[in-house]
Amino acid sequence: MATKETQDHTQLKRVMGPKLLLLFIVGDILGTGVYALTGQVAAEVGGAAWLPFLVAFAVALLTALSYLELVTKYPKAAGAALYVHKAFGLHFLTFIVCFTVMCSGLTSAATASQAFAANLFVAMGIKADKSWVTIGALGFMLLVMLVNLRGAAESVRANVVLTLIELSGLLMVIVLGFYAISGGQADFSRVIAFDTPEDKSVFLAVTSATALAFFAMVGFEDSVNMAEETHDPSRIFPKVMLTGLGITAVIYVLVSICAVALVPVGELAKSSTPLVLVVKRAAPGLPVEYIMPIISMFAVANSALINMMMASRLLYGMSRQGVLPAFLAQVHRKNQTPWTAILFTTALAFCLIILVALADSQAIRALGGTTALLLLGVFAFVNVAVLVLRRERVKHEHFTISRVVPWLGAAACLFLVTPLTGRDVIQYQVAGWLLLLGVVMWGVTYLARRRESRMELDPSSLE
Repeated sequence: MATKETQDHTQLKRVMGPKLLLLFIVGDILGTGVYALTGQVAAEVGGAAWLPFLVAFAVALLTALSYLELVTKYPKAAGAALYVHKAFGLHFLTFIVCFTVMCSGLTSAATASQAFAANLFVAMGIKADKSWVTIGALGFMLLVMLVNLRGAAESVRANVVLTLIELSGLLMVIVLGFYAISGGQADFSRVIAFDTPEDKSVFLAVTSATALAFFAMVGFEDSVNMAEETHDPSRIFPKVMLTGLGITAVIYVLVSICAVALVPVGELAKSSTPLVLVVKRAAPGLPVEYIMPIISMFAVANSALINMMMASRLLYGMSRQGVLPAFLAQVHRKNQTPWTAILFTTALAFCLIILVALADSQAIRALGGTTALLLLGVFAFVNVAVLVLRRERVKHEHFTISRVVPWLGAAACLFLVTPLTGRDVIQYQVAGWLLLLGVVMWGVTYLARRRESRMELDPSSLE
């Protein structure tokens, strides 16, 4: 009976082929980052805003190659925590990786809520100051919580629809942008002009912008959770993931080129809805300026809901396995949703939004940078895990990479984590407080349960 239950739990229905998987990966990467942070990236390097996106793509590509070796070697729906657990076998380290991924979901959702509120006020024709955007972000996060409590099930079809909406907005920017450029309405010379802050060298400005632009590239790692639902993952995953990364990189470069050619960098940097500003400048006589904010809202709303669902389920899974307080594992009788975990993660998201607002910093930049910071730390461990797990053999064929790739990937990720990139201090503060909260919760649970049994965490059974 135990064997049968295990099989039923691990054998998911394989419904995804190359096309659906490609849409899933592209849709997961596209979203809040490019819609909200293009102006902030341009503020660091001037018109050459496309360069940080290219560098971020290169770093993401190194880590994606490491993920490909691992996901084709261990095609399980667990991701980074499973790989770290297999490589090092340290339950506390596995917990830290799980909790870090959960925290990245919270900061990503909080970033999306800020972008959603900013676009909402633009769509309504209201000039809202920082306090009103913060209130709007909190209201949106409350709405996400209600949907989450209701039991919104994530589906491939819904992801396809939302991905097409996200793509339509970015393609609108590209098509209208190049149409305006060809008509002589833009200053294309700005595209190759470096305009860095006075206190930063070109190298520091590029690395600082790359650390921020990396937020726009995250999402590819989520696709490994679809491994058990993909036909022949060992063969399909490498080609599809690399294609998805390549498509998003091309889109980001083209969007950033159109943005800086049409709108001066200073205006882009000040705007919380930079792509809306680009569309207005490219086609002032068309009503697309009202459509673009709505498309942007759909794009970032999708990111927020998916990330909050992921965060609450991870928290629930860790509580159910006894590494976090038991109250977080309570399930609503009617809706069958982890209501206490949902309330807890929403409360944390509220605190993040308010904390960043009170810190008198740029909210979207701070929260987006914190998301990238947390995930870069996880990616560093994943790259090292590839090297450690080389000694473990499996019976089936799988994707393999040169030993140089994970070393370069780990080094690049670790460098982008350090203050050498010129990261804002608030990003380290937010990440530090979140991780400290996790360690404290783990410690309280350990003290409460040490007489019962030793705490363990199985990453493949978190949800």
